[in-house]
Amino acid sequence: MKKFELEIVQDNYPNNPRHDDNVTTMVCFHKRYELGDKTDYRSDDYHSWDEMKEQIEKDNNVLMIKPLYMYDHSGITISTSSFSCQWDSGQIGWIFIDKKQLTDMCGAGTYTDKELDEWIEGEVDTYDKYLTGDVWGYNVYEIVTCDKGHEHKELVESCYGYYGHDECEEMGKSILEHTQKEVV
Repeated sequence: MKKFELEIVQDNYPNNPRHDDNVTTMVCFHKRYELGDKTDYRSDDYHSWDEMKEQIEKDNNVLMIKPLYMYDHSGITISTSSFSCQWDSGQIGWIFIDKKQLTDMCGAGTYTDKELDEWIEGEVDTYDKYLTGDVWGYNVYEIVTCDKGHEHKELVESCYGYYGHDECEEMGKSILEHTQKEVV
């Protein structure tokens, strides 16, 4: 009977999810990091976050907008809620959903505030996982014995770019089970 093994590994070269198609737009500013999406907004053009928010709402048909905060201490993490540390955290921008962008990506329709909020929080969560290194991949190996009697691993299947360890492990286990069933 053939033996197989699943390995879950950190993805050291993940794709930036902000380079994918997103329902939201992230307007971010930081002196040391390039964050969010490329936009024409410049922080020097505004005297306050509220002034920038007003301009974003004027320029776009904003369905929902939320502030973006970052905590920077031995790595960075982001959220739509402020962090409790006044020294290492603060607002870095805004995240919003524009009606045209939503319609282009998801079709015309009526979306509830709950759905809009879930999109925003979901895209922030994915980007945060990217920023914190919580991106994973799996490898499924067949364990084979060579003619000298030594066991070796031969890669059967792999996939990387899972944001969150649990999702990757779940998919890897599913592929492992499927592979094992195919050989029976």
